[in-house]
Amino acid sequence: MNDTRQQILDATAALLEHTGAEQVSIRDVCQAAGVTAPTVYHHFGDKNSLFEAVAEEGFRRYLGTKRSRKPSADPLADLRRGWTDHVGFGLAHPAFYRLMYGTPNAETRPAAREGHRVLVGILDRLAEAGRLRLPPEQAATLIHTGSVGTTLSLLSTPDGPGTAGLSERMRDAVFGAVLHPQDSPGGDEAASAQLARALLATLSSRRTPELTAGERGILLELLRKLAP
Repeated sequence: MNDTRQQILDATAALLEHTGAEQVSIRDVCQAAGVTAPTVYHHFGDKNSLFEAVAEEGFRRYLGTKRSRKPSADPLADLRRGWTDHVGFGLAHPAFYRLMYGTPNAETRPAAREGHRVLVGILDRLAEAGRLRLPPEQAATLIHTGSVGTTLSLLSTPDGPGTAGLSERMRDAVFGAVLHPQDSPGGDEAASAQLARALLATLSSRRTPELTAGERGILLELLRKLAP
């Protein structure tokens, strides 16, 4: 049973790597997995539940990398690596990522909460070193929102104006908001504010269907804090 369920998940994940979720049908899944439709419905109930399970599978794969890494002696390096890994996973696995983070209630999944705990753990170490401007939980919310918004924006308009180096610039802007200036990468608050204002203007003037209303609101709130 479990082997069949995993077989269906793997087949669906492989399909999603090559096409968007809206293009994948139960028939496609059955053909790819070598099973019948009743078998899919037996294990997952319906298409939405199947995609929810695939999102969990995406988190499992993403968190597998995090679990395999031991914390380094430098929590700031771990924080930077965490941002890079997050954005990199999203760009390498766009269909997975949109199911993981571009759907309602994404943050309530157990795997998402585990990822949050990993981030807070790094920030706890930075707080102990006196590097944080904010409590770790607040800093984690800002960093997570910034990384998700950046990744979804890059997936939506990968060749848009200003996207070259966007992840690094946004990372430095967000880190500059949560870390003391002497410890923040880049350290140029004026440049961070300028970047935030540019992103705020861009997001305010166009639709972002890849973001939920809640995610868009949080990202806009973050950018307003970064661009006083």
